[in-house]
Amino acid sequence: MTKGLEGFSDMSDALVLTLMQRALETLMWITAPMLAAAIVVGVVVSLIQTLTSIQDQTFSFAPRVAVIFIVFLVTFPWALRVLITFTQALFSDFTPYIR
Repeated sequence: MTKGLEGFSDMSDALVLTLMQRALETLMWITAPMLAAAIVVGVVVSLIQTLTSIQDQTFSFAPRVAVIFIVFLVTFPWALRVLITFTQALFSDFTPYIR
C-alpha cells in the first residue's frame, strides 16, 4: 500500500505532493469501512422510516453511530497495522527531508 520514496534527491515539490498523496490514500483506506457501513445503515434506516412513516431524527442517528463504533472496533487492528506501515515507510529514511 505504501511505496518508498526512491528517486527523489531533495525535498522538492514533487516529494511533498507524493507524501501528501500517500497520506490521503492511507486516510481513505482507513475510513472507508466506517463510511461504507454508515451509508448502508443510513439507507436501511431511511427505508424503514419511509415504510413506517416514522420521521424521528434520533431513530436515524443512533443506529449509524452504533454501527460506526462497532466497525471501528472491528477494523482497529487492521487500521493500526496500516498506520504503522505508513509511518515506518515514512520514517525509514530521513535524508530526503533534511537536505
